[in-house]
Parts: sequence; C-alpha cells; structure tokens
Amino acid sequence: MFEDDRPRLRVLLDHFSLVEDEREQWRVAHPLPEVLLLVVCGTIGACDDFDEIVEWGEDNLAFLRRFLPYHHGIPGSRWLRILLNRIDPDLFSNCFISWAATLRPDAPALVAIDGKTSRGSHDRANGRAALHL
Repeated sequence: MFEDDRPRLRVLLDHFSLVEDEREQWRVAHPLPEVLLLVVCGTIGACDDFDEIVEWGEDNLAFLRRFLPYHHGIPGSRWLRILLNRIDPDLFSNCFISWAATLRPDAPALVAIDGKTSRGSHDRANGRAALHL
C-alpha cells in the first residue's frame, strides 16, 4: 500500500456505497463497509481465500482502523463467505472497476488487470457466480 492511502481508500468506500446491506442493522457486528474494505485490501495484498483475508486483516487491523472503526475486530472467514455470497458479483465488480479507474484517470482506456476469483464465494444453490476481483 502507499504511504498515505487515505484519499484513495475513502474513494473506494464511496464507490462501494452502491452495495446495499440488507441485514437488520441492529444485528450487525461487522458493517458492510468494513467487510468490503477488508476484502479489497486483503485481495490487493495477495490473499487468495477468506482464511488468508482474515489473517491479513488481523495483521493489519491498525491500518484498517485508519479508515473505519472495526469495533468488533475482523470477522471470521465463514462470516466473510456468507456475507459476500449475498452481494451481486456484477455490482461488486463494477464498483471495483469504477474505483480502479479513478486511480489513473489519464490512463489509456484499456488496462490489463490480473484478476482473482475468491475461492468459496460462489453459491450454486442460488445460482450466484464466484466473486471475481
């Protein structure tokens, strides 16, 4: 990550505000913006699955708290999987791509990005594809 990531990651949170959290708010221990910031940063940090994302989050909790409070710490990998399976993968992808485009607005229209598919993020029973970053 960069020396001062605050502006870039605040813009990231703005782009992901399009993703709605349909949980009952009084029951939420890990707000959706905290989860999304964790997943995106962990994925950028070379994490390949939810267990690695949780480990990255625990190791970098002070960094994450520069942006959001994380009052209840980092959620477990099982909870990350459940919550991310509820998110429309196309919407997630569009939010990520629109954020990435703001990082270099003067860049060429075509940029090659090596994507990652989060293992275990699919839900075949409900016809939901795996989350791809």
